[in-house]
Amino acid sequence: MNSTSIGILGMAALVILIFTRIPIGFLMAIIGFLGFAAVVSWDAALQLIANDMFSTFSSYNLTVIPLFVLMGQLAFHSGISTRLFDVAYRFIGRLPGGLAIATIGACAGFSAICGSTNATAATMAAATLPEMKRYNYKPELATGVVAAGGSLGILIPPSVIFIVYGILTEQSIGKLFLAGIVPGILLTIMFTLSVIIWVSIKPELGPKGNAFSFKEKILSLTGLGEVILLFSIVMGGLFAGIFTPTEAGAVGAFGTLVISMVRKRLSWSGFIAAVNETTRITCMIMMIVAGATIFGHFLAVTRIPFDIAQWIAGFNLPGSVIILMMLGLYFVGGCFIDALALVMLTIPIFYPVVTQLGYDPLWFGVITVLITQIGVITPPVGINVYVVSGVARDVPLHVIFKGIIPMLIALVLLTLLLIPFPQIALFLPSLIR
Repeated sequence: MNSTSIGILGMAALVILIFTRIPIGFLMAIIGFLGFAAVVSWDAALQLIANDMFSTFSSYNLTVIPLFVLMGQLAFHSGISTRLFDVAYRFIGRLPGGLAIATIGACAGFSAICGSTNATAATMAAATLPEMKRYNYKPELATGVVAAGGSLGILIPPSVIFIVYGILTEQSIGKLFLAGIVPGILLTIMFTLSVIIWVSIKPELGPKGNAFSFKEKILSLTGLGEVILLFSIVMGGLFAGIFTPTEAGAVGAFGTLVISMVRKRLSWSGFIAAVNETTRITCMIMMIVAGATIFGHFLAVTRIPFDIAQWIAGFNLPGSVIILMMLGLYFVGGCFIDALALVMLTIPIFYPVVTQLGYDPLWFGVITVLITQIGVITPPVGINVYVVSGVARDVPLHVIFKGIIPMLIALVLLTLLLIPFPQIALFLPSLIR
């Protein structure tokens, strides 16, 4: 059996075994190890797994992940997410579907200090679903908005997916963060429009909320102060070159802790919970990165990524058509594979094709994030849907999946819009050198 056949067999085994619920990081590491041993030798495979595991868990660049995750967890346990929703609710809760729109705004705001789609979805589900239920919002609108709005956590910087993509492709993480800002704002607006259109067609989905005086609205703005301060310090310092992405994560986590302590919003049990959750999420991500690194080296020795790149290039098709083919594969893969794992698996294969076609790596990073956003809300995996379902236990899964359809359309439209208009993503990065 030649190396290409072994590589195809390894990829097929990975896809099949995903359904056994074995953690994807361990699965990629095991298959990558066995495949590398079959293609090269057992001694080489043992050396590979030792080197890749050590290099991943000792990587300075990857320390940025636990720092930004800790920042988000501290923000959640200190109630910042609840205050964000309160501000949005006071300004637009009176509108039809206003609570749903306020939820989208709160998701966008929390994403700016979190970076994780799962954390954003879980946080907003706990904070907003009881309120929408109290005002008789239909379950499909309430849960669908939270699941889709939570996906903004991997597009609006700081984003864990952008960090991993930058490390894999050796692109500037700061510029990737910049590239995600305009698409993130645009997608937030498109989600909002989706709710407005949906509620205008079916007004019973989202009744009006309470009205607030102008004074009450202005006073609520104090809840935005800490988010604006944190985002300005972290992103401003990063883009100005004052500190590196890792230092930015450290400053953000420390700043969130200080603000929480000054405002006396973080209990000791909340701090312990934030640290525990950060440890759990970080270990999961690091194991996925390590497993994907081993699996990527296995694919490299089979030369499958390079063969696929040459095969696609040999079609002599317009670059936009090839990109659409890749997006189709991403769309299908995202229905079955976790977003981070999908990025780790596909970037070694698709990135050489993209650069060979002359497309900007920063633009492709944003496209990759958008298409993985689709994956976190589509069946059968749709991790955000399961996160929301864990909070709204009385809402059937099919109702939540039904609720994400309008937002899913917005996601697809923005992804397609970025293909002919890449400057939507590249405008801000072009302003810095």
